[in-house]
Amino acid sequence: MAVILMTGASGALGTILRERLTQHTLRLTDLHPADGVEALDVTDGDAVERAARGVDAIVHLGGLADESPFDDVLEVNVRGTERVLQAAYRLGIPRVVLASSNHAAGLHERTEADLPDDVPPRPDTYYGWSKAALETLGRLYHDRHGLHVICLRIGACHDHPRNPRDLSVWLSPDDLARLVEAALTATGWRLVWGVSANSRRWWSTAGGEAIGYHPHDDAEKWAADLSEPDPTAPEHRTVGGTMATGPLGPG
Repeated sequence: MAVILMTGASGALGTILRERLTQHTLRLTDLHPADGVEALDVTDGDAVERAARGVDAIVHLGGLADESPFDDVLEVNVRGTERVLQAAYRLGIPRVVLASSNHAAGLHERTEADLPDDVPPRPDTYYGWSKAALETLGRLYHDRHGLHVICLRIGACHDHPRNPRDLSVWLSPDDLARLVEAALTATGWRLVWGVSANSRRWWSTAGGEAIGYHPHDDAEKWAADLSEPDPTAPEHRTVGGTMATGPLGPG
């Protein structure tokens, strides 16, 4: 059991984890407070530090979750992550789990069966760039201050696959919880694909295995309900799918 500060606890991923990390003491925060969730603006460094006092780890989910204007992702996703890492350093909190995204590497193409977890950033959007930036901030705080920072390059996390692309990149809610549990005991600075044990996955399993993440679920269970992917379509050629071909900034 650990005491964990969770930012973004009212969002989709936060809601999933709140229901599953029940063996821990969760200090839940979000920009939008709700029942059991305290208000926290992650760009307010003093507020983040107050919220983080006395915790064993931080699971940082707070931020903009889709493509947005550059200044917005810079302020919320990048500056907010710096505030979280700075609070961890100042308070002696040893471990931070960062919600990155597959869009940090969204323009890498499907050229091999096992795309490495630590493939260099190649963002597909301003949103993806902000996630690549938080990964490098995590590396900086590991290298300079010794924090253990685990960056999760999350795929498509829903109750079930919603489209043909998800047959490759789906992350089930239960596997998300397994992934975060593994990250809470991992050491060093790491990039790990957040993806389930999908038969059609083309992202490597090595990073997850290295931290003890063993997914159980497979999107193939829903394949009959979805059309077959068109391998010539852009969304099936790149990590980022349709976001890799959309406009930068709000559409």
